[in-house]
Amino acid sequence: MLSPKIIALEEGWNNEIKAKAIDVLEEMLNGGLDKKSQNLFAPKEYVQTYTTCYNMCTQRSPYNWSEQLYQRHGETICDYLTKTVLPALRQKRENFLLTELTTRWANHKIMNKWMRLFFMYLDRYYVKHHSLPTLDVAGLKHFKTLVYSEVKKDVVNAMIALIDAERDEALIDRGLVKNCVELLEAMGMGSLDAYVTDFEDQLLAGTKEYYARKSQEWVESDDTPTYLAKAEVALDAEKARVSHYLNTASEPKLLRVCEHEILELRETVLLEKEGSGCRALLANDKAADLSRMYRLFSRVPNGLPPMAALVRAHIEQMGGDIIKKREKRLESGERDTNQDPAFVKELLALHDKYLAVVSEQFGGNALFQKALKEAFVEFTNRDVGKYTNAELMSSFCDRILKSGGEKLSDEDVEAYLEKTVQLFSYLTDKDLFAEIYRNQLAKRLLNQRSASDDAERLMIGKLKLRCGSQFTGKMEGMLNDLAIGVDHQADFDSFVKDEKKSPGKLDFSVQVLTTGYWPTFAAIDAHLPAEIVSCTRVFKDYYDKKNSKRRLAWMFSLGNATVKAAFGKKTYDLQVATLQAIALLAFNPVDGEPQALAFEAVKERINLPDDHLKRVLHSLACGKYKVLAKTPASSTIKTTDSFRVNATFACPMRKIRIPMASLDESHNPKRVEEDRTVAIEAAVVRIMKARKTLSHQSLLAEVLSQLAFFRPNPKVIKRRIEALIDREYLERDPDVANSYRYLA
Repeated sequence: MLSPKIIALEEGWNNEIKAKAIDVLEEMLNGGLDKKSQNLFAPKEYVQTYTTCYNMCTQRSPYNWSEQLYQRHGETICDYLTKTVLPALRQKRENFLLTELTTRWANHKIMNKWMRLFFMYLDRYYVKHHSLPTLDVAGLKHFKTLVYSEVKKDVVNAMIALIDAERDEALIDRGLVKNCVELLEAMGMGSLDAYVTDFEDQLLAGTKEYYARKSQEWVESDDTPTYLAKAEVALDAEKARVSHYLNTASEPKLLRVCEHEILELRETVLLEKEGSGCRALLANDKAADLSRMYRLFSRVPNGLPPMAALVRAHIEQMGGDIIKKREKRLESGERDTNQDPAFVKELLALHDKYLAVVSEQFGGNALFQKALKEAFVEFTNRDVGKYTNAELMSSFCDRILKSGGEKLSDEDVEAYLEKTVQLFSYLTDKDLFAEIYRNQLAKRLLNQRSASDDAERLMIGKLKLRCGSQFTGKMEGMLNDLAIGVDHQADFDSFVKDEKKSPGKLDFSVQVLTTGYWPTFAAIDAHLPAEIVSCTRVFKDYYDKKNSKRRLAWMFSLGNATVKAAFGKKTYDLQVATLQAIALLAFNPVDGEPQALAFEAVKERINLPDDHLKRVLHSLACGKYKVLAKTPASSTIKTTDSFRVNATFACPMRKIRIPMASLDESHNPKRVEEDRTVAIEAAVVRIMKARKTLSHQSLLAEVLSQLAFFRPNPKVIKRRIEALIDREYLERDPDVANSYRYLA
């Protein structure tokens, strides 16, 4: 068997490897490559060179040329880079340098690939056993050391110049920059170190300088919306720039630099710019500009709080203007009443408007919701005139919910109620609203003036949702009383039929109310006509039989009646309150003769206090329907006046409703104060029971945080604490100043 022929180093290198492969490859690279041609060497040519290398590496020592071939692989690449590539690059500048570099880099990758293929056997054994860089890595290192390190400064400067040119709207060869970026990434040898250190840091510094200059130009020449539009375009362009030719890791860093220069450093100037800042945009309803402002400043750390502060200040001013407008109306002599629907509607419209702005333009952001809330809390609790805003809101609801009020569809009623409850949520004295609303609800229900039970329950449901069942418990109880009342009346009618106890000729019905649910009404011990007395006795017998442990108390100030009245030949049905009916019956003719009664005589006959009697007689003698004639004629009632039936009274309608001024206040301030006292004391005891000992300031803070329906003065809380100490619920701590202890 013949031994294979030994290949000498120089013979194999010069005659085979260099002549048939390396020289041919270099000639191809220098002559320009056809981009479509992937295989520069035919398989037969490549295998011949590979086989030569293989044989030279597998010969027994001392003819094993692995070390020498590995060394010559590196020398060949270095020689080509030094003698061919570097001279070509040194002649070029700017864009031409980038073009030449990308060409030479593409050639180097091809050369590196084929050199690795030719000497592949080295990678398999020699490189592994001697822990050397692979052929591929070695080729890259040579390029980095010899070429990249020399040209990188000029290359990076040329790249940044191109990027700045594109920022100034010039058309550039993005592919060229992208190729250079790929080269920078490759120089990191598997990491982005070279890209970051050599290029990205300089790019960010250049970007900072560029946008510092640009933003100064914009802020001097443009209004805020124009500036922000340019800023948005610039930021979008930078993002697109990353996707077109930069490494994706640069995006957050690049955008952060841009945001800092364009937005963060200019925020105060932009937000407060005269005529075009945040408040001007709000005043002029510039929805698109506000959305853009929010979008941009939400990108900046702490960019939204200054904007939210301006939004709050603007809403406060708008609300303050509405309050001042009402104040001016009252100062100019307009009558102050608890009905001011125009004022409440203005507040609702303002809330609607800025609730929509917060939701749509500011994405419902919590900061802006807080700004809206704080602004409305500030002016909604600023009362003007005799009536509080709580009372005006409650009266607005009353107007919507009672029959004969505003003519609205069910949808409109629900919308108004929802908006009013939203406004109500900003009141600090929610308990005052509840007390007034409960009184007005009572009058609607008892006078059959409620337009819809469903609407009443809807409103109570909305209040319950906001404030809990404790807040609306009494209101729900009132509605339940009326619902039960239908059954009561049916039972009473059955009782009358079964017991054969007739209430007389009157069509008589009674509404039983639970004292704890309803407001406190004026208790009047009026002298009733015999017919009504008979009816009340029959009902009392029925009720005592049914509920032996309950006591009935008659509220004549709340009842109503229909009185049949004859004026000449014409008869009318007068729909009046019970007290009005009693007063009218006192004027019935005696022995066919009409009566004229002095004020004192009427008072003696029906036993009403002066104040109440004046209101009753005023409604009958001075109102729209003057069924009584008064002497002397005037629009006020005096104790010296005398009254008689108005024989000349005539009206085209047969049924006439005669309204009367309420005998009760819209709410009882004393009762509100009592309820507050109980709530404060309960909160103090609850807190102290849990904590045992607490300092004065801590107790004060906890009490204020627990009281949801009103905000008491700290002095009031202090007085309640003193009262609890007197009643031995608490004691002062003898060892610690300004501290309390709970007494079990």
